[in-house]
Amino acid sequence: MSTSTESSIRTAMQSPHIPAPRFRYSPCVRIGFNYQVSGMVALDPASGKLETGGPGAETTRILSNLQLALPDYGLSLDELLIARIYTTRMDAFSEINAAWETIFNDGLVPPARTSVGVSALPLGASVEIEFSFVKSSVSV
Repeated sequence: MSTSTESSIRTAMQSPHIPAPRFRYSPCVRIGFNYQVSGMVALDPASGKLETGGPGAETTRILSNLQLALPDYGLSLDELLIARIYTTRMDAFSEINAAWETIFNDGLVPPARTSVGVSALPLGASVEIEFSFVKSSVSV
C-alpha cells in the first residue's frame, strides 16, 4: 500500500516496495490525471545499495523497481507517456536498450523516450530514468 501526502492540487506518493528517498523529494507526484515519477537510480530494494554490473544491470533494476511501485501508485505501464534516460555511459547504450527491450517488447507499446548523456549521476550511478504517466481517469 502506498502512502500519500496531499496539498491543494498535488498528491505526493510513496511505495514501500522500493527504497525510500535519501533526500527530500517525492518519489511520485500526481496532479489530476498526470503522474510524475522522480528519477530512479538502480537501488536494490532489500539492501538499498546501488546495483553493480554496469548500465544494463542498472537499467534492469530501475525498470524492476518501477514495476514494483506501479501498483502502489495506481498505475500500469500502458499509461506510461514518456521516459527520460540519463546516462554517464553513452558508449554502453546498447546495454540500456537491451534491458529496455525486455520490458517494452512486441506485446507492449513503448512510451516516447529521451536519452541524454551526462557527466555524473547521484550515488555514482551510470543510469537514471524518470517517468511520466497519464491516466484516463483518476480515483481518489
